[in-house]
Amino acid sequence: MEQQYKILGMTCSGCQKKISEKLNSVHGVTADVNLENNTATITSDHEVQLSVLNDALAEIGKYKLEDPNSPEKAFVKPQDRVSPSSVYYCPMECEDDKVYFKQGERCPVCNMYLVPIEEKLAKDPNHKPAYSATNLPESFKNSLGKYYCPMFCEGDKVYNEKGDCPVCHMHLEKITEDLVKNSHSHHHNHSHSHSHNHHHHEAPKVTDEMAGKYYCPMYCEGDKTYDSNVGCPVCGMDLVKYPEKKTAKYTCPMHPEIIRDEPGSCPICGMDLVRMPDSGDDEEDETYTILKRKFFISLAFTIPVFILSMGGMFIDFPFSHQIQGFIELALTLPVMFYSGWFLLKRGWISFKTWNLNMFSLIALGVAAAFIFSIVALAFPDIIPHEIRGHNHEIPLYFEAVCVILTLVILGQLMEAAAHKKTGNAIKELMNLSPDEANLIVNGEEKRVLLSQVKIGDLLKVKPGEKIPVDGKITEGNSIVDESMITGEPVPVEKNVDDKVSSGTINGNQVFIMKAEKVGDETLLSQIIKMVNEASRSKAPIQKLTDKVSKVFVPVVILIAVLTFIAWQFFGPEGKRSLFAFVNAVAVLIVACPCALGLATPMSLMVGIGKGAKNGILIKNAEALEQMNKINVLITDKTGTLTEGKPSVEHIETVNNQDQNQILKLAFSLNQNSEHPLSNAVIKRAKEENIPAEKVDQFENISGKGVKGNINGKTAYLGNESLLTSHQIQIPDTLKQKAIEVQSKAHTISYIAEDQNVLGFISFTDKIKESSKKAVERLMSEGIDIVMMTGDNEHTAKAVADELGIKHFKANCLPEDKLNEVKKLQQQGKIVAMTGDGINDSPALAQSDIGIAMGTGTDVAIESAEITLLKGDILGVAKAKLLSEKLLGNIKENLFFAFIYNVLGIPVAAGLLYPFFGILLSPMIAAAAMSVSSLSVILNSLRLNSVDLDI
Repeated sequence: MEQQYKILGMTCSGCQKKISEKLNSVHGVTADVNLENNTATITSDHEVQLSVLNDALAEIGKYKLEDPNSPEKAFVKPQDRVSPSSVYYCPMECEDDKVYFKQGERCPVCNMYLVPIEEKLAKDPNHKPAYSATNLPESFKNSLGKYYCPMFCEGDKVYNEKGDCPVCHMHLEKITEDLVKNSHSHHHNHSHSHSHNHHHHEAPKVTDEMAGKYYCPMYCEGDKTYDSNVGCPVCGMDLVKYPEKKTAKYTCPMHPEIIRDEPGSCPICGMDLVRMPDSGDDEEDETYTILKRKFFISLAFTIPVFILSMGGMFIDFPFSHQIQGFIELALTLPVMFYSGWFLLKRGWISFKTWNLNMFSLIALGVAAAFIFSIVALAFPDIIPHEIRGHNHEIPLYFEAVCVILTLVILGQLMEAAAHKKTGNAIKELMNLSPDEANLIVNGEEKRVLLSQVKIGDLLKVKPGEKIPVDGKITEGNSIVDESMITGEPVPVEKNVDDKVSSGTINGNQVFIMKAEKVGDETLLSQIIKMVNEASRSKAPIQKLTDKVSKVFVPVVILIAVLTFIAWQFFGPEGKRSLFAFVNAVAVLIVACPCALGLATPMSLMVGIGKGAKNGILIKNAEALEQMNKINVLITDKTGTLTEGKPSVEHIETVNNQDQNQILKLAFSLNQNSEHPLSNAVIKRAKEENIPAEKVDQFENISGKGVKGNINGKTAYLGNESLLTSHQIQIPDTLKQKAIEVQSKAHTISYIAEDQNVLGFISFTDKIKESSKKAVERLMSEGIDIVMMTGDNEHTAKAVADELGIKHFKANCLPEDKLNEVKKLQQQGKIVAMTGDGINDSPALAQSDIGIAMGTGTDVAIESAEITLLKGDILGVAKAKLLSEKLLGNIKENLFFAFIYNVLGIPVAAGLLYPFFGILLSPMIAAAAMSVSSLSVILNSLRLNSVDLDI
């Protein structure tokens, strides 16, 4: 009697030896323990209960046998087990309660694989770690005011200063009296996400509950989600929406009130139910919609504030200056506390985390201007006469608050318009997979949901249908278009026992297949997963504006502090504190450039328009800023360097036969053929104005070619095995020539009439005319070009040699391209990737700049930051040139945005007061704003004159 069991808990050869010895010591049992498969094969002359074997194993450790036929979950190797909380421990507890934060590592003491902490808690729910939030170390009572790691990575160790844990990089928390007092009084369940990278937190596993919710793209709070885009409270970034869960509904075409979750028939008329179109696919991007609404509301209130503030020079308003101030205040409130509140929140967060950026500067200036204006309006008598207006009116900066916020919101709106909706690549990939399949049950065909298909099921695939899951053909044959997976243009002939992949398209025949991989295991699902992970793991590019602000903000604050100190010591007697406060605030007001929010978006908007006119569509605007830094370009072959479709390259004849006669025979036979090469022959014949002959007794011979009767003679077109099977001899000279042509990566089809071989036609995927020029241009700029293709070595070498590309890799799978991008990035390279197929999409998403060919698949286009409409690699060189010009323009804009305000800072600080009695007034601030904004707009428009012709 023989029985095989799964072994739980076996992780090394030491375990294997112990388990084997113990099982073989059981009476009447011979055990063969396999470490590779984690199985034990038990041979005995009588039935041995599983409980007896497990009792024996319990004596030597935490090992257990499991019946493979039991409904419990299959064993997962320790290195593949994932902890939802990202916390792992050694199953041998070598270091007591010490935990680790990286999957797949081994214990430094016993070298066993670490396993998720949840497994420990599942085995012993009462287990409590040495320390926790509910069980703090006693020593903490004497460490009030100090800091500790909430994961207790180093036990009861405390730190004197706030910072991050040196082990898990989590923020240290303060030891307070309440914390110590309450540590035992209630259960405090704390869930965190950990990472060894201080800046990038581990991306959580997306669950159904997360669908439609919002998350921080930096995962600052792990897997925490929000119901709306409120902005991340930690880093201030816009939240991103998880794709909505795809739920198909079915209805009757005749009775639309009938709606069902599954396909079937209408209960009223018996018609087959049809799938309802997905709702929400055309839904406008929510962030863009919200920003647009806030901008127009802000603009509606800003215009009257601006007229009231500046119109006093030309219009006599029928109310006092103080009433005018209160009207301006009332109109400013919606701009400040509704439209622009999100900007102020971001600024506040940036100061809290000391991660200074553009919003820090905006929030500082706007808050200073608003508070100063409120104080001036409420207590006009304290304002020195030196900074009052011509008619002794008090200075108010409400229009500065409104104009600055409105212009920054406009900048944010421009950026949102430049970024397409997130998640479209994944949606496109999901749409490749059909929702239903034709299941064969007891010889009958039944239409079922894809989710109901199981491994081992037989499925019927009809002509033109998408293949639902991965599997192999058990009956029939067909031609399958795999270009969306492999990127290669020629559809592949499939026969019994050949593998087929989900999402690929069946050609002209019906076949039956056996499901081998379903759900998350299919190749398409793996590509979706790779795209998702690559796009989520990529760090956002820091904007140039933020880099400048990081330096400028502390400098402005320092100048404001020095101004306050200087006036406190050297100001007019009796008014020193007042002058010190007013001038310090004035520095903060004038230092905030209202054109700062426009500097980058305005250039990007003009640059994106210029790119579009030249066939370069830019989706991720920041990527265009980065484009001029690239030093490696990874390019696909098919459709990128080559045309992407086969064409007739050469016609070889025997005994000087007429080439047109050979082409006429091939054209005539191909009229009835659905072979992928037939279109190339038909196209060439039409170009040469060659007419087709009538074909009788046409026959398509699967895997070999076609034959038919033309003018009383039998004509053959196909591969060598077609001619051999009809006892037709190929002349040695022709065969030698064919081998020579095939070595250059050409495909050939022989043509014969009766028993005579007339010659062959060779097909190739032609290299684009512009490819050589583009490759030479890019290499001259110091960019290393790497060609990676799913095609064979011969073809890859032929194309690389012709174009002068030194580095190439053939027979590449989607993960090979992805891994190459990662490898180069780890070497510190800035990697751009061009591609046009689904097989390229994970690498496009991972690369620093993904460039898709507009002639390629929607998925590739959605995964990339830049799309070249003409599908021409010359566009990469143009995009790089545009990037250089754009970056220069942005730097000029930042100069114009800052220079007038920087010049205003000495005036605000009061440097001119001792000589001319001049202090900052609203007029000087308004002039600085107007001139800087106008300069930025005019300078941005200069990008339109850039010549991108190469």
